[in-house]
Amino acid sequence: METVRIGALELATPLMLSPMAGVTNPPFRQLCREQAEAGIKAAGAHVPSPSTGALKGTFAPAGLWVCEMVTTRALIERRPKTMNMIQPDTCDPVRSIQLYGVSPRVTAEAIRILIEEEWADHIDLNFGCPAPKVTRRGGGSALPWKLDLFREIIQASVEAARKASVKRGFEIPVTAKIRLGIDDTHETWKDAARIAEDLGVSALTLHGRTTAQYYSGRAAWQAIGELVDMVDIPVFGNGDVFDVDDAREMMGSTGCAGVAIGRGAQGRPWIFYNLAAWLHGADVHAQPTLGEVSEIILRHGELAIAHYDDELKAMREMRGHIASYLRGFKLGGQVRDGFARITTLDELRERLSELDASQPYPKAADGRRGRAGAPKRPHLPEDWLDSRELTEKQRAKIAAAEIDVSGG
Repeated sequence: METVRIGALELATPLMLSPMAGVTNPPFRQLCREQAEAGIKAAGAHVPSPSTGALKGTFAPAGLWVCEMVTTRALIERRPKTMNMIQPDTCDPVRSIQLYGVSPRVTAEAIRILIEEEWADHIDLNFGCPAPKVTRRGGGSALPWKLDLFREIIQASVEAARKASVKRGFEIPVTAKIRLGIDDTHETWKDAARIAEDLGVSALTLHGRTTAQYYSGRAAWQAIGELVDMVDIPVFGNGDVFDVDDAREMMGSTGCAGVAIGRGAQGRPWIFYNLAAWLHGADVHAQPTLGEVSEIILRHGELAIAHYDDELKAMREMRGHIASYLRGFKLGGQVRDGFARITTLDELRERLSELDASQPYPKAADGRRGRAGAPKRPHLPEDWLDSRELTEKQRAKIAAAEIDVSGG
């Protein structure tokens, strides 16, 4: 498997964990990384070593494990929740953080903090989030419609990264995630890609849906292939990759450099075991028994307690994860309800011990994950689609909208 270069970063396994709010927290990211490393070893290939002379933070052997989206203003204000979100997996050689922002100045300052204080070795800018609480403020997947604002944020981000990177010995790469557009008649991805590449973005991730589609229907992989042909920087494909066959088809049909996995990893971090093994030459399909899944759940719980330093909070966070982990297994409603009420690690351990550890991995656990839902009317600022440039009124509102959408 040839490495993928993202600026100064060398990626030996072209996988990326696509951030999901409330899911891709530090414990889950660590589990996914560990699964990918185990997959590489299962393929008979040791976790690759960095190239001769590689600097710390420039070599990612098993993939990029991107922190869930944090808001730029919350970061520069150092709000406790946000600072907890960016806590690194200490064994991850490349620390990746995704930022959301609508102000070029604030975004640049957030990047300066992340790089100079060594919180991050890779910055990803989010222009793909379709959530109404983000798009109604002109952020996420709504932002590339305004070409002037998009250009300003990209330029400020790349310049800030270059300046802040001087003391680090290498330039921290800035990448961007985008969607196809607002809807079928308001496309943005081509303009966004050209601007991003011209201004120094090191790689792009394209989710093959519009804001209006949310996660419904099928992702348009052909657009990913078109983007690969358009630009000279690496492109990661995102959308509808739920197993190795999907990744094989996406990479084969589009020529993309790698895949970014979001919903496909919910409740099954071992998808990265399968993908990493395949990328390094072995076609395996991990199908853990209920007992093996229970062991992963317990480890996840232990990592969550260590991260939050609050057992009750950690177990509350675990409840949704456990429901995803146990999808498809034959348990009964009463058992599932019990897991939805756990408050301690001992209780979790006891409930897991009562399960039939020999129960095989169910076919129902494979396939699509997450809530696809139906297309939705995009929530946008007033008169947002009237022009590709910001009006003075919109610019004033955008400046006031640089608030924390993540509750940090």
